[in-house]
Amino acid sequence: MNPEEKLAELGLVLPTPPAAAGSYLPTVRTGNLLYCAGTLPMLDGKLTHSGQVGREQTVATGAKAAEGCALNTLANIKAATGSLERVARIVFVSGYVNAVDGFADSPAVINGASDLFVRIFGEAGRHARAAVAVNGLPRGATAEIQVVAELKPD
Repeated sequence: MNPEEKLAELGLVLPTPPAAAGSYLPTVRTGNLLYCAGTLPMLDGKLTHSGQVGREQTVATGAKAAEGCALNTLANIKAATGSLERVARIVFVSGYVNAVDGFADSPAVINGASDLFVRIFGEAGRHARAAVAVNGLPRGATAEIQVVAELKPD
C-alpha cells in the first residue's frame, strides 16, 4: 500500500500545503535529501491548537497538534515531489512543544508526529529525533516540527 493509500485507510486527508510565512521556502532539496521548514498545526489557514501544554493544552491534545504538523509537512513534501511515494525514509524530526516551565513530556507530545510517520511509511518512517519544550512558538502554536526526508533516486 502506498503512503497516500495508507493516509486514506487511516481516514486522514492532506491539507492544502501551508504557504511560507516569511522569507523562506517550505522545502529545499539538496541531493537526495529534502529539508522541510517548520510546520505548525494549521488547517485552512487557521491554527488547530494554540497555547501551552500544561496550561491550555494537555499531552494528548499536544500530540494531536504534532500530528497536524506532520500532515502539513507531508503536504509540503507532496507539493515538492509530486507524490509521497518519492519518500525513501524520514531521516530526522525536530519537534518543539510550547509548554509551561519545567515541562518534561515533550517526547510524548512529539510522538503524535513520529507515530504518524511510522503508520504511513512503516519502518521507513522511523527516524532520529529531538523533542524540546519551549516557552513560545510562532502564532502561539502548541507544536512545531521540522523534518529531513530522504528521497528515492530520480
